[in-house]
Amino acid sequence: MPEQKTLERARKDKREGKSPTTQAGEFVREEMEHIRSGKHGARSTKQAIAIGLSKARKAGIDLPPPAKGKTSEKTRKSAARAYAQGQKSHAHKTSPTRSRAITGVLKREGHQAASSQALSRQASQAARQRTAAERSASARKGTRKRSPAERSAAARKAARTRALSA
Repeated sequence: MPEQKTLERARKDKREGKSPTTQAGEFVREEMEHIRSGKHGARSTKQAIAIGLSKARKAGIDLPPPAKGKTSEKTRKSAARAYAQGQKSHAHKTSPTRSRAITGVLKREGHQAASSQALSRQASQAARQRTAAERSASARKGTRKRSPAERSAAARKAARTRALSA
């Protein structure tokens, strides 16, 4: 079960009209915190993200399972199950035995999956899967949401980065 503050943050995002993926991001963030604090580990960053997304779907975030061909059939089925569970008005109680078993397995995994290097690597890999047009459109969308002061700060940071790499 997600922490109360995570649910509240996700609800706040929804009230503000943010996308379901942004709302689900709160659950992924919680998962990374759990790994960093030593509550459990994860085999990879991808697994940690998947756990967070699954929790989000079960909590009722309107995040439909990935389209056919995007991921493996097993992943799609798992996501569809979690999504269906979250859409019900009464949540199904998780079996304590199963919960203990999963936590036990995750406790034996490493904690590098939530490191800044691992997250950076994962973000770069995910970006590489997208086309230049998609990345550009996403950047433009991000810019539209910024105030003039934020845009100015971002431009300064970009200039600094270019100066370092030159």
